[in-house]
Amino acid sequence: MTDKGVVRPAERRRRSAAAGLGMSLLVGAALLPSGCAVFAPGSSSASSEGRHVTITSFAPLVQEVIPAVVNVSAFQKPGKAAAAGDNEGNVTTVERAASKSLPASALDEMLQRFLDQKDRKGNPNLPGLALGSGFVIDPNGYIVTDDHVLENAGAVTVTLHDGTQLRARIVGRDPLTDLALLKIDAPRPLPYVRWGDSDAVRVGDWVLAIGNPFGLDDTVSSGIISARGRDIHSGPYDDFLQIDASINRGNSGGPTFDLNGKVIGINSAIYSPNGGSVGIGFAIPANLAQPVVAQLRQHGKVERGWLGVQIQPVTAEIAQVFGLPKAEGALVAGVGAGGPAARAGFAQGDIILSVNGQPVSRMRDLPLLVAEMPIGEAANVTVWRHSQKISLLPTIDRMPADAQVADLGQDENAPPQQQADVVSGLKLAALTRQMRRRLHVPENVNGVVVTAVGSDSPLAGLDLLPGDVIEMIEQQSVNSPADVLDKLRTAATNGHKAILVLLSRHGSNRYVALPLRDPQGG
Repeated sequence: MTDKGVVRPAERRRRSAAAGLGMSLLVGAALLPSGCAVFAPGSSSASSEGRHVTITSFAPLVQEVIPAVVNVSAFQKPGKAAAAGDNEGNVTTVERAASKSLPASALDEMLQRFLDQKDRKGNPNLPGLALGSGFVIDPNGYIVTDDHVLENAGAVTVTLHDGTQLRARIVGRDPLTDLALLKIDAPRPLPYVRWGDSDAVRVGDWVLAIGNPFGLDDTVSSGIISARGRDIHSGPYDDFLQIDASINRGNSGGPTFDLNGKVIGINSAIYSPNGGSVGIGFAIPANLAQPVVAQLRQHGKVERGWLGVQIQPVTAEIAQVFGLPKAEGALVAGVGAGGPAARAGFAQGDIILSVNGQPVSRMRDLPLLVAEMPIGEAANVTVWRHSQKISLLPTIDRMPADAQVADLGQDENAPPQQQADVVSGLKLAALTRQMRRRLHVPENVNGVVVTAVGSDSPLAGLDLLPGDVIEMIEQQSVNSPADVLDKLRTAATNGHKAILVLLSRHGSNRYVALPLRDPQGG
């Protein structure tokens, strides 16, 4: 892995002295009394009588909620668990980065050699141990944690705040949101915490994170909401709260509290160059987590709405080509055959602007909106087609296990493309039968193959690659290299600033807005 990136903060250790120490992790939790109001240290708040009350400590809040925070220890199956960890660069990098900061010793080297023992197939012989946090949401013993803490788990142990250790049953897991629900049979009702409204929190609001980083039980850190709606490219439903409260390996699955003692986030990931906290952490918003947890509790799995489209972001260039006043919505790059969108009349090139009156400001808004819709109900979807708005009424279906419903790989935050002469340096070829076999182009794809983009070409570095099949230009099919070049030159001569191209790449469709300039200038 590179020297920095998004990594999961709390996960695997193989059995060792350090892992044994970690078994004493995590805690229980408590119910915050209704109506409790707590304010940031040193801050003032006006009471109903006009007086200003200054709170100088988070201690009263921590005392109320910390009994509901627990430790989650997941013993993983031998060989496969550790091998999986090796394949997940984020987790492995956290472990290795953390170990680099420790002083070397003969004992460390001997222990490492012991842990590195492998069987004849190259898999480690020892079981893994994933360490994380969680919190009780029901006095009967329902506990929320992160899905990645339970990956490949053979047995799960929960340690309560008072040190009681209990075996836990996995009620359900949802990898797409990185959430999981556990159940323990406690001898008495447990202290628990309630969900808060993550939509109501503001950038700059105080938060507390509680968990068990590096096996250190009952660790509390404070900070603020640094940003909202973060997409860290971990899945189609990324909508993270960014916090600067310290979270590290062992905090995964632990709660982020607002100052009313309500859970407004579940700690899930950190951005770090060294595997430790640098003040950039990510929490799953409570309003995203709550319905997922409810479905896990009721069904053991999550059923999501499905529209059946491939989508990509709408850049400023694409918006201009389509005559859209501003860059917004989700561009339909492909429509699944026989899916809800196909039955409702969606077409390639449609730009989805809203669903049931809720705006789709960014591409990733659409999967979130559709996923929450009831199965079998009609949705009123506004799309931009041929420079005007129209309404379509698809009936939302249940998402298949292998549905491809979101980003086709283009970064929403990518810098705008620079203007270029698109003809210079572009080499094309007809899509012959031999070329189709060699490039594995599906039979239903027709067009012209890009064979090269010269390194000195203005197109170099743009989203056009050798092997791409140009299917359409300006919504018109192309059948030969001459046809492509003619349409490009015509568009440039007519003063178009960009031209819309539909590509097929590895069997997936995507639109690209190629910038143009007068061919006489290049």
